[in-house]
Amino acid sequence: MDKVDHQLNKVKLRRTLLKTRQSMSIREWREKSDRICKLLQASTLFTEAKTILAYFSFRQEPDLSPLFADNQYRWGFPRCIGQSLHWHSWQSGESLQINSYGIQEPHPETPTINPQEVDLIIVPSVACDRRGYRLGYGGGYYDRLLSSTEWANKPTVGIVFESAYLTQLPIQPWDQPLLAVATETEFYINS
Repeated sequence: MDKVDHQLNKVKLRRTLLKTRQSMSIREWREKSDRICKLLQASTLFTEAKTILAYFSFRQEPDLSPLFADNQYRWGFPRCIGQSLHWHSWQSGESLQINSYGIQEPHPETPTINPQEVDLIIVPSVACDRRGYRLGYGGGYYDRLLSSTEWANKPTVGIVFESAYLTQLPIQPWDQPLLAVATETEFYINS
């Protein structure tokens, strides 16, 4: 399969999965999101972490916001600057701003988080597969982050609903597998 076919497959798959996710009722979305939070909280990757990078739910991604009120963790959230993600501290109750994609993010003056401080990265995904590969939104932000030397060995957990946990995704040489995937039914550790 050539590169053009491969990219078209990813685009079609992404579109189909996003449509499925957004057709979920608010009640079902909330219940499944809450179950993902519970499974994540029960994992040792989570309980042993001190500084966790996460995301604010957008377009009916699984919502992890109930976790963010737990101040025993230091929470970091991304700001998109150019082609990179920059991580900033945020605590429940602090104000946020909306970026050009329509996604909430911390204000630029909030403290930054350096790679050596991070214990766990929670990665938003359109889909994940049983090998730990993820289908993102096509911008390459997390692929660039996870392939850079200072971030490459950080534990990562992809977050998807079970309907988007697939047997196998089309991958590219630069795709970085995640250590684990959390859905509303199970916490999968990838081998």
